[in-house]
Amino acid sequence: MARTLPDGRRLGAHLPLMRGLVGAVERASEIGAQALQIFADNPAAWRRKSEPAADLPAYRERLTELDIAPVAIHAAYLINLAGPGDDFWSRSIDILTHELTVAPSLGARFVNVHTGSRKLTGLDVGLKRIGEAAARVLGAVEAGPDAALLVLENSVGSGGGIGQNPEELQRIVESIGAHGGDTSRVGLCLDTAHLWGAGISIADAESLDRLLDEVDSRLGLDSLVMFHLNDSKAELGSKLDRHEHLGAGRIGVEGFRRLLTHPRLAHVTYYLETPGMNED
Repeated sequence: MARTLPDGRRLGAHLPLMRGLVGAVERASEIGAQALQIFADNPAAWRRKSEPAADLPAYRERLTELDIAPVAIHAAYLINLAGPGDDFWSRSIDILTHELTVAPSLGARFVNVHTGSRKLTGLDVGLKRIGEAAARVLGAVEAGPDAALLVLENSVGSGGGIGQNPEELQRIVESIGAHGGDTSRVGLCLDTAHLWGAGISIADAESLDRLLDEVDSRLGLDSLVMFHLNDSKAELGSKLDRHEHLGAGRIGVEGFRRLLTHPRLAHVTYYLETPGMNED
């Protein structure tokens, strides 16, 4: 039975494809999910499948029948649009272009990608790289009513990661626009464990409101389309990304209760990424 949240907002989960595309939809229904996040292909490989999955038509039918939407594709982990190495950067552009291209066939509204790491270069260099890369991706993928949003996920800030706070996310979007990218095709995803590790608390009402005010003033709250729901094993501001089950970590039950019911977030889709979703 689907979990009911206020204002028609939807709660989903990232689920594996070990049972195929149809199996992922069925599993989503079994656990009461109303939305679904998947990988379009192997998240740890550059090579992409040349042919669509055999169960793709049945998968699309089951999405409609079970009213599971929106679908999000989590882009490959290998992607680093902000990095200095030209070969890796070019490969990242190619694979993200592929993810965004196949998204409509998978019924996906969002393609979520990590903002990446500037490595040992300066922040301005990293911002330029990700802006140019994202603009190239958007320019290579046709826009239209079925096109997926390119959704940038905030960073925990370790290892030269950029996009760890609303100011850096704003600068990334501005860089995309400065390089000719259509920023109306760009959205934001906030991962709660990444926020926590980056030193941004959402555990109390004042902290959450302060975050939403800043996102709204810098980017517009409508640009925030996804939350990745993860409690954290790590200390606030530790720069560590350590997922934990909701309520079992340092953010706590009340923090997630406010997040899931906040009146300013009725338009957002929430996706669980906590450990062991397929087993428990």
